[in-house]
Amino acid sequence: MPVLTGKELRIVGFLCNWCSYGGADTAGVGRFTQPTDLRIIRVPCSGRIDPLFIAKTLLNGADGVLVSGCHPRDCHYAEGNFYARRRLEVLKRFLPILGIDPGRFDYTWVSASEGQRWQKVVTVFTEQIHALGPAPRYEAVSADMLAKAAGALGQGGNRVAA
Repeated sequence: MPVLTGKELRIVGFLCNWCSYGGADTAGVGRFTQPTDLRIIRVPCSGRIDPLFIAKTLLNGADGVLVSGCHPRDCHYAEGNFYARRRLEVLKRFLPILGIDPGRFDYTWVSASEGQRWQKVVTVFTEQIHALGPAPRYEAVSADMLAKAAGALGQGGNRVAA
C-alpha cells in the first residue's frame, strides 16, 4: 500500500511476541494492505516496555509510537498487560510535560488471530500521525531531562492499586 500522504514518517511499534506480533503476522499472511510507515520492535511482553523507551524514541526523532499487547486477562505472562496499561496511562499524561503531543502515542490490544483488527489499528494510527505531520526535532535532549523523566515515570511502578 502506498504511503498515505506523500512522505513516509517514522512510526515505531513495540509489539508483544505472543499476541500482537502474531496478529501483525496474520495480517501479512492474509495479504491485508497496510501502511508502510510502521517499524516493528518485537518484545517478550507489553509489560516489559519501560515508558522511558517510548519517551526516548519520541525525543530521538520518531513521529509516533504504537504499543500493542495481549488482551487483558489473556497475557502469556498472566498480568504483564495490566502493568503495561498502568505505566502507559501515566506516560500518556506525562508526554505534554516533555513537550510531546500525546496524539503521537497510543497503545492497544490485539491477539494473534486478529489480523483484520491489526490492519485497522495500524491504519488508523498511521492516519492520525500523518494528520499531525512530522514531529518537531529535539536537537539537544539533555541527560538531565531524561533522568527527570525516568524519575517521574518510575513513580507509576509495578504496584497494582488495591
